[in-house]
Amino acid sequence: RFIRTGDVGRFDEDGFLILLDRRKDMIISGGFNVYPSDIEAVLAERSEIAEAAVVGVPSADWGETPVAFVALKDGAALDAEVLRAWTNARLGKTQRLAAVRFVDALPRSAIGKVLKRELREAWAE
Repeated sequence: RFIRTGDVGRFDEDGFLILLDRRKDMIISGGFNVYPSDIEAVLAERSEIAEAAVVGVPSADWGETPVAFVALKDGAALDAEVLRAWTNARLGKTQRLAAVRFVDALPRSAIGKVLKRELREAWAE
């Protein structure tokens, strides 16, 4: 018996439940489910990045496509296109970023959660 939490997960080969992401944050790109947390984990490998969040934005070709909002550490410098290419080289074809946008900081709720809705709205502006 399960409780509906809004999370998406799967059972591994040993029967353990692995949480993948929030259902509302999942991106459907070209008919494939793309989990932002997978892309965010790749971005977190870069030492220049303080924090990053990935959201889906409308795409005429794919329905939705992933984009990253990235806050760099103080004193760090990084080119958006270089970061996008580096990240995409480490992802599957359906997960590749369409763009990277640098921000000073990610918007957060009072309890510290990243407000991905605000990021999607900022992209549309």
